[in-house]
Amino acid sequence: MTLTLHAHPFSSYSWKAMIALYEAETPFESVLLDQATFGAFKALWPIGKFPVLVDDTRGQTVPEASIIIEYLDLHYPGAERLLPEDPDARLDMRLLDRFFDNYVSTPQQKIVADRMRAPQAHDQQGVDDARAMLATSYRWLDDRMATRIWAAADMFSLADCGAGPFLFYADWVQPIDATHPHLKAYLARLRDRPSVKRAIDGARPYRHLFPGGVPDHAD
Repeated sequence: MTLTLHAHPFSSYSWKAMIALYEAETPFESVLLDQATFGAFKALWPIGKFPVLVDDTRGQTVPEASIIIEYLDLHYPGAERLLPEDPDARLDMRLLDRFFDNYVSTPQQKIVADRMRAPQAHDQQGVDDARAMLATSYRWLDDRMATRIWAAADMFSLADCGAGPFLFYADWVQPIDATHPHLKAYLARLRDRPSVKRAIDGARPYRHLFPGGVPDHAD
């Protein structure tokens, strides 16, 4: 078996797939995406979005972090599965997976991307809308996590693989403070999870790349 993950250790969506691989203790090789390797990567996946998993044994190229995790759970499962067997629980997990992608990661990335624009190209309305979305998402998640340990299905799942990086970086641009105690506690549990901690530690050498700098409350 040869699994190769084309990714970057500072990328939140790369973390999402890495956390699943670490959870399952599945061996894999990694290709660091940079200027030298990106041309070959685009030939592999013309959309140019990472991560992408290549499975030489099965002859499969698998893009998109959520699909990668489902693929791994189907063909290379760990001792604990990342997708529940119960159909209703699986729907709940997929809802949370989409929630973290669309309503946490997307507005966080909007705020960060605006920092990279030339001053005359800033989109203040877009940033304000993104911050409002994060505020709404934090409130909804805080209510949900009041009675839960993990995001969905009473187990660490695909949804938590996304929650780890997306909440980690969202907290950098719009801190999750004491007004959201349940969400704050959930983020602390995620950060303590060995698979998430491994992704966090692997990204530390690249923190200087974060637009606007790393906030003072980051550790």
